[in-house]
Amino acid sequence: MARTNADDWVPEEYGSEVITRVNQNSAIEAFARRIKMTSDTMKVPRIGAIGVNVVPKGGIYTDAEPVLDNALLDTVKFGTTVTIAEEDLDDAIVNIVAAAQAEWAVSYARELDNACLGVTGTQNGTTVPFTSVYKAVGSGQKIATAGAVTYAKLSDTMALYEGSTFANDADTVIIAHPSFKAGLRGVMDDNHRPIFIEGVAGTPNTLFGVPVAFSYGAKTSATATDAPNGNPLLIIGNRQHLLLGVRSGPESLLSYDAGFRSDEPVLKMRARRAFSVGRTESFGILEVTAGA
Repeated sequence: MARTNADDWVPEEYGSEVITRVNQNSAIEAFARRIKMTSDTMKVPRIGAIGVNVVPKGGIYTDAEPVLDNALLDTVKFGTTVTIAEEDLDDAIVNIVAAAQAEWAVSYARELDNACLGVTGTQNGTTVPFTSVYKAVGSGQKIATAGAVTYAKLSDTMALYEGSTFANDADTVIIAHPSFKAGLRGVMDDNHRPIFIEGVAGTPNTLFGVPVAFSYGAKTSATATDAPNGNPLLIIGNRQHLLLGVRSGPESLLSYDAGFRSDEPVLKMRARRAFSVGRTESFGILEVTAGA
């Protein structure tokens, strides 16, 4: 059977419904540091803090000796096919291709976030595409709570991040599972002011004045999935240390080859992404457990 030329893949344009849905549902796509990749693998320099000295007139500069290594970005492919009857393509009032693409965008966004944020397994490139933030961050950067989310727990989690030399107010983001919303609405500071402000008219939600993105992928899971059922997570960190490699997509291809005998063309959708954590000290995690 002849293969359709890969050049026929149609990339989603900025502002399309697919891109909009991805950004609405994926905190990683919306906030992570995007790195354009031109090959399947790429090394990103990961440098430690560099000290600064005062150099007197005629003095000698002192060499800094920062810790320097690399974060490895290794691309994986998130993809799905949908078989569509030709009659539905011709007769449907609703654009069935666009509808399928929009629903795929939501599932892709959630699974990408879960793979990057909450998967507990060891990276294998398939069921565990990446080493997630949860897996990479040490136990000293995590706080567990079995009861209601309290001001003290939230403040302590923020302090884990703020105590790092990689904390930066301008790049600080919070990513949380939507199940945190109900609890956050009732948390007040010592002056009885709410610390969680829900955004209106396009303004972002904020917690302690920091932008908050809610993601259904922010739960623990043994493997990557678009419907994780583990412990809800609230992650505070520096977005510059969420490294998202972008190889291609989201993009789609409609092929009639496979369904030639049955009048059932196949819609193929994919996105190729890589992910790595920059500095693990750049994050604090609050985990709601069954019995912390």
